[in-house]
Amino acid sequence: MTSSHVGSTAFFALSLLTIYFLVLLLLRYYLPLRTTPAYVLVPVFLAIALPASIVLLVPIDLASSAGTDTESSRGIWLSDRVVYKSWRVTYWLTFALTWIILPLLGEYCDSGYREPKDRLMYSLRSNGHYQLMMLGSGIVGAVYFFLQNGWNVKSFKGLVMDLAYTWGLVLAIYLMGHGLVAFPRSLYRYASISGRLRRLQSQAPKVHDKLTEALDKLDQYENQVLQLKQRKNGTVRDFQEWIEELVEMSSLLESRTSATARARSTTVPPVITERYLADLTRKLKRARHAKMRFSDEWDRLVRKAVNTQAILDSKASRRLEFKNSQFQTLDTFFSRFTVLTPYTRYQLHMHIIPALYYFTSFICALASISIIWSEIAKPLDPKLSLIGLTVVHLPPSSRGQFGFARQLIAAAWLCYMCICAFFSLTEVKIWGNRALVKRNTYQESATWYGVQVAKLTVPLAYNFITFVPPVIYKESSFHKFLGQLIALTPLSDGFSAFFPIFILLPVCASLFGLYGRIKNVCGFGDLLEDEVDDEGNAFGAGSWREGRVLIERERNGANGNVLGLAARRSEQTYRDDPTAESSEPRRERRQERRRPQSEDEEDGGGFFSDFADRVRNTFDTMEFTRPKWMGGDDEMGGARRGGHGNGNGGAERGDGWTRLFGGRPDEGRVRL
Repeated sequence: MTSSHVGSTAFFALSLLTIYFLVLLLLRYYLPLRTTPAYVLVPVFLAIALPASIVLLVPIDLASSAGTDTESSRGIWLSDRVVYKSWRVTYWLTFALTWIILPLLGEYCDSGYREPKDRLMYSLRSNGHYQLMMLGSGIVGAVYFFLQNGWNVKSFKGLVMDLAYTWGLVLAIYLMGHGLVAFPRSLYRYASISGRLRRLQSQAPKVHDKLTEALDKLDQYENQVLQLKQRKNGTVRDFQEWIEELVEMSSLLESRTSATARARSTTVPPVITERYLADLTRKLKRARHAKMRFSDEWDRLVRKAVNTQAILDSKASRRLEFKNSQFQTLDTFFSRFTVLTPYTRYQLHMHIIPALYYFTSFICALASISIIWSEIAKPLDPKLSLIGLTVVHLPPSSRGQFGFARQLIAAAWLCYMCICAFFSLTEVKIWGNRALVKRNTYQESATWYGVQVAKLTVPLAYNFITFVPPVIYKESSFHKFLGQLIALTPLSDGFSAFFPIFILLPVCASLFGLYGRIKNVCGFGDLLEDEVDDEGNAFGAGSWREGRVLIERERNGANGNVLGLAARRSEQTYRDDPTAESSEPRRERRQERRRPQSEDEEDGGGFFSDFADRVRNTFDTMEFTRPKWMGGDDEMGGARRGGHGNGNGGAERGDGWTRLFGGRPDEGRVRL
């Protein structure tokens, strides 16, 4: 490239602007920019843009400190002063966003209080417990640090940076280790069209149940709001305005009768307090976003399944056309132009795209093997690091050459490490109800994902520069700023050098399917997405045949309701799988219970239906313990239905008694 300092500065500035523009497009994809407040948008933007700039700053730092014979072999380089100050600004802004600003902002957005002062106090109280836990865990490290180096400002700063780096490295190594296997494997599996369709069908029952449960929970909280609306005249004026805001937030109907039917489970306390309204507001917001999340997930799953089925069906005619449907590819600017004919579209989706996925998965698998080998060989002999050999050229006349091509390779390696770590965030299911939803991401979820991006990038970046020879990376500004402080004690220095070897644990766990075995022993297997073998048998995700019927009913029977399963209830039946046959009636009853009922439906039940409802209601309100032969394990069955909805076993036994009187699966939800 060019050796001019001015040219490198212009390239660096232009690259930063490009990164910021891409980050803004990413935020626009997941957040509504016009309605998102600036106090949320700006910190989240910085939490993503600053770590993204680290991917650019690391190769420039290594090239600036490579110490080559000629400046022309440096590629893009800056002065040591500029690079060092860039690291200081980037690191401390990222540190403040990770540990102070975004955690407080997330709880502030999730708070149900109306006034900013009350929301801020709630955020401080919620984060106070977390910060006290972090402070308590840091006391032990502080004692060791100060005994080793004495009490001074440098030791204190090194302690803070070392603790943050240690926790970030532990999380980054686990997530990256899992992603190094899961990411290439997902690309390889996606290349198989029939396997892709089978996995989508296997996931459909689980996503369908989650959406139904989210709708039920939202309906429950909206019923509480409806009861509050009926009692608002007996409260203070501020609470009346608060209740009116809750009513506007909810999709309530005056003629809904489910509120009376669910009065036992959604009873409003006699005395309405500010804390109760704040808690209800917070739960209502979470329920609304959970409904948006699973609705979007269900729509995307059905759309992918329909398109994949169309690709398979085009084998006979060798002509592929995605017909106009609400489940087909969304209308975009590029879809207005006809570029591909049906035959070329068939060749593209049937042969070219799968071949590209196979090739990309092969390249990613080689990259994963190189990273794993480099992590193992680094503490033994840095010369054995495959990443170091590809990044730095070591001629005998100098310490190393780090040209523009090597900078691109280094940026690609670092990007792949970050992609694998961030990919695991979407698979590991220990993050609660947080998810990224197109244009509807919950603000608290957006701040949380920003925290994870900022927390993981710095440890991964420093772990990456240790792959190059020590004669180069120890002269970099990044090492002078961070590396020397976290190496103040032999323990922290050894931890940074040898702990990455433990990447073999998540790699082996993901490669050999140890999560399924752990599930059988400890019940922790549901932390990750369900795996599907080559025959299409899903582990814990429900039958693929059941999912196929759900997708077909959603595709053919969508007539305005959310799930669209009622239109073809009498046309489709399960005949391939007995488990599906026993579980589908339960799903239909849950769908009927979710759908609001009109007065005509209430009056059309007839004498026998009304009599059955009253008898069932009488038995439900009586307090006595039923023996097992009368369905005494109903609660256990209900718990199983709420968890997985297997459609057999305890779920069927729990429904046996209530089905005699025309009831629905969940207790306490009957029509009066």
